[in-house]
Amino acid sequence: MKQLKIKVSDTGGTVSGELLEPPKMKALIVLAHGAGAGMNHIFMTRLSEALAERNIGTLRYNFPYMENGKKRPDVPAVATKTVEMALAKAHELYPKAKIFGAGKSFGGRMTSHYLSKHHPDYVRGVLFYGFPLHAAGDPGVDRADHLKTVSVPMLFMQGSRDALADLKLIKQVTKKLKNAALEVFEGADHSFKSGKRIFIPELADATQTWIESNG
Repeated sequence: MKQLKIKVSDTGGTVSGELLEPPKMKALIVLAHGAGAGMNHIFMTRLSEALAERNIGTLRYNFPYMENGKKRPDVPAVATKTVEMALAKAHELYPKAKIFGAGKSFGGRMTSHYLSKHHPDYVRGVLFYGFPLHAAGDPGVDRADHLKTVSVPMLFMQGSRDALADLKLIKQVTKKLKNAALEVFEGADHSFKSGKRIFIPELADATQTWIESNG
């Protein structure tokens, strides 16, 4: 593990990052956290460890609100700037690496918002560990509108019991996107849990398979 500091902007300040680089790294995922928990949440750390076992590195990082102990997520302009600087830091450290943007829930959505407006040539794709398509109990697809202008390949990993992404709706959304793949985890909720089971190995396997075909 290597601790990093990533400057967001003069107003956004600096956020923490943590790099996990396996000895034979085949790709590097820049992994953003969800709305309610930071980069060191057990889901984030266990996923990073599982990916490292598959020779995939991760750069986890905080958004400014989480770095500063606040509960309300940053506005999109701040969040997407943070995504931009984290991706740039990964490219600066590993200019020859295959770099992918990614995130859990909110983090994935903010990563795709950035990539819908900006297209850095070093970003190979984006992975969603539970895309939050709508609020719980309020099904809709408006949050997916920006995905039409994401030019890189996308992998959506979704639980079949995800309260923030009705399975029928997420299937409709991904079917209309020319560069999207959908991997459904039967029985998993938005946290990729089913009872005491957590789908970390399955997520890591799906990630590895997709990266190998899109790297």
